[in-house]
Amino acid sequence: MIPRAITDKVRYFASKYPVVTLTGPRQSGKSTLLKNAFPDYQYLSLEDPDILLRAKEDPRLFLRQYPNRIIIDEAQRFPQLFSFMQTHVDNEGKEGMYLLSGSQNFLLRENISQTLAGRTAILKLLPFSFSELEQHGFEFPQFESIVFKGGYPRIYQKNLEPHEFYPFYSQTYIERDVRQVQNVSNLDLFVRFVKLCAGRVGQLLNISALANDCGITQPTAKAWLSVLEASYIIFFLRPFHKNYSKRLVKSPKLYFIDTGLACSLLGISTESQLSNHFLRGGLFENWVILEMVKKSFASGQEPSLYFWRDNTGNEIDLLIEKSGALTVIEVKAGSTYTQGFLKNLNFWKKIQVDEGSNLAIVYGGDKTIETPHARLISWKDWAR
Repeated sequence: MIPRAITDKVRYFASKYPVVTLTGPRQSGKSTLLKNAFPDYQYLSLEDPDILLRAKEDPRLFLRQYPNRIIIDEAQRFPQLFSFMQTHVDNEGKEGMYLLSGSQNFLLRENISQTLAGRTAILKLLPFSFSELEQHGFEFPQFESIVFKGGYPRIYQKNLEPHEFYPFYSQTYIERDVRQVQNVSNLDLFVRFVKLCAGRVGQLLNISALANDCGITQPTAKAWLSVLEASYIIFFLRPFHKNYSKRLVKSPKLYFIDTGLACSLLGISTESQLSNHFLRGGLFENWVILEMVKKSFASGQEPSLYFWRDNTGNEIDLLIEKSGALTVIEVKAGSTYTQGFLKNLNFWKKIQVDEGSNLAIVYGGDKTIETPHARLISWKDWAR
């Protein structure tokens, strides 16, 4: 097993809460992590029809049969169980009684917020980060290597090529999960919709244009986006507009949780093809932002990440807010530093901004350099 950065946090919260909930995309390694981190726990999966049936037929009896130190996988299959679990954990008053995992965030969060609030810690596990893979001995000569390959564990544990994994992942999980939670009558149309989303990586979300290009209504497009976000397929970066008088955009920007999946949906079949692709910069930006999301999740925190853009097109790719301070970051896929990298940061300096903002550029080169204008950070150092 490749060690996961979040493991210590999961163990810590299992010593503080009666229930720990671990969510994330399918095949991101949730079950493997819990089984290895808690080897003395009994493992149950609600994907097993027999176990699911027993839980549904008599939830109270089910919990009496499995009263403590249990891993319940794919918990979103029967969220009504949480109501019975609430009474049980309150009566027992123990920590670390149940470890729940699931891949549909909105089902888990909706039911947990109603029934297990204050009784569970909720953590998120995404596919491998660069640092997790690098520490285990995997090497990536250029950023295209990891952007193309993505971070799903099976690719690395089974030595699979991306084209041997992602098409089956899409068919098995994306399409199946959507059918479980959304009545999609035309699956081919939905697949087209997901591919159109991949073609908009790093762009402002325009639901009207997306719906028109796919031939669906705007309410349908909104519903499908909601399902993709809740199933950890896509991620929205929200705009930052604190303390600014200028007119700023209100739409979020669209990214994928895994760049390897995005590449597959775009029909990128080789790393060299990515190097010449028109979305190379957008996919690199996607990877840079999601690496920071993974770091936040691994520490048990929600990321305070934003972008900034005014109505005339001036834009900052990434803002990180921490303890009231801002780090302002431009993302450039180029491997050689040029003065052009500073254009948007120079504009940022001219407007009403915090004097204490840290300015940085994450780029596709290998050297991290302190310049008089901003810190130039190599893609590898950024992700470490």
